[in-house]
Amino acid sequence: MIILGIDPGSVITGYGVIEARGRQCRLLDHGVLRPGSRKALEDRLKVIYDGLCEVIDRSRPELVAVETAFGGRYPKAALVLGHARGVALLAAANRRLQVWEYAPREVKMATVGAGGASKQQVQYMVRAMLELGSETMPEDASDALAVALCHYHRISGRIKAVDRIRRR
Repeated sequence: MIILGIDPGSVITGYGVIEARGRQCRLLDHGVLRPGSRKALEDRLKVIYDGLCEVIDRSRPELVAVETAFGGRYPKAALVLGHARGVALLAAANRRLQVWEYAPREVKMATVGAGGASKQQVQYMVRAMLELGSETMPEDASDALAVALCHYHRISGRIKAVDRIRRR
């Protein structure tokens, strides 16, 4: 099964594609879309949409997992993030892909085992789970891979990905 994970953002949108077979997952693709913070919102959203459509066409995922919006203290930022999420959902819907959504805390619990984990901890566990060694990647791409891994663990009935690392 090929899963596309998306960490939406209006300035940087991360994506990660994994292939899951049985209990094994391997990295197929990852990266970030950077539409540029100085562009008008509608232009940034178009860049994100076009980029995600290209990733979908190239990787041919069977389903998509998207991180939900995190409100925080800044309502305007949450609203703009909602637009980026909407574009990600639209890209998947236009390709007739089923979409699953996960809260940031749930993604962290599934990958690290702690809902308050840092981005560095998430990236470390993503590297360990996908056996990437010290390969560097943007945090937004590792966050997107964590979303894809979270979905894999949910559909495979596993509670925490941490179990796999501990058994090695």
